[in-house]
Amino acid sequence: MSKTVFMFPGQGAQYVGMGRDFYDAIPACRKVYEQASEVTGLDIPALCFEENENIHITEYTQIAMLTTEAAILTALEQAGRTPAVSAGLSLGEYGALIASGVMKQEDAFRVVRARGIYMQEAVPTGGAMSAILGLDIPAIEQACEQTEGIVSIANYNCPGQIVITGEAAAVAAAGDRCKEAGAKRVVPLKVSGPFHSQMLTGAGEKLGVELEKVTIQDFSIPYVANVTADYVTDKNQVKDLLIRQVSSSVRWQQTIERLLADGYDEFVEIGPGRTLAGFMRKINREVKTVNIEKMEDYRSYVGE
Repeated sequence: MSKTVFMFPGQGAQYVGMGRDFYDAIPACRKVYEQASEVTGLDIPALCFEENENIHITEYTQIAMLTTEAAILTALEQAGRTPAVSAGLSLGEYGALIASGVMKQEDAFRVVRARGIYMQEAVPTGGAMSAILGLDIPAIEQACEQTEGIVSIANYNCPGQIVITGEAAAVAAAGDRCKEAGAKRVVPLKVSGPFHSQMLTGAGEKLGVELEKVTIQDFSIPYVANVTADYVTDKNQVKDLLIRQVSSSVRWQQTIERLLADGYDEFVEIGPGRTLAGFMRKINREVKTVNIEKMEDYRSYVGE
């Protein structure tokens, strides 16, 4: 019997048309999009399916991604497929919260709509992010510590791919230090702000006010938090972890390593793209990894 993890990607994998085949084929999935529209006051099907620029703007990207992930999760649950544990990268943690039963779907939509707005509004001028390729974690951490200004690790994605974030000048200087230390490449990212840095602490605080309106449910399964790379089973910890997540490092590599060490052997990526599967190949290419992005992926996985 497989020990299955459902994992949910974050911002960056979005594209026009994502989830359309689920919307068209499965009534329960269509209801997910309708609920997201009702909760947010946005036309979510139009945002996801029709040509537009908003889908790549943070305040809209986040709700579009979460709705698509929730719709695919709904299809899987309707087919009787459920995980033993869930995890999500950054925004994807809200998909994991829905899968774990901790947050009602409509509450997750409401919170993520606010999260996107707050993160967009909080983006300070002069922020940047860069991917550091081919350098080990201690060397990157040291480069950040030795650099003046605000710069830190945003994402521990996988071996050989770490993302740094902070003030533009400090990110550039830390990148130069990483090159001197032997990094293969330093790639500035096309992002609208220094996500997962202390520069977004204010956005997390605003999110905390929004989270006060939400009732955290009892767990049906545990999930693994980005901030700690550890299981969360106490519902009283959830809100604080989500507030901290906005300005803290995403410990994705450590999350997967923890799950592998605990014997989880099937990892199902739910949502657009194959980002997490790509990270998995760098962490452990022997483990079974499944992508469910299209109806054909779904049918193959559930055996239809």
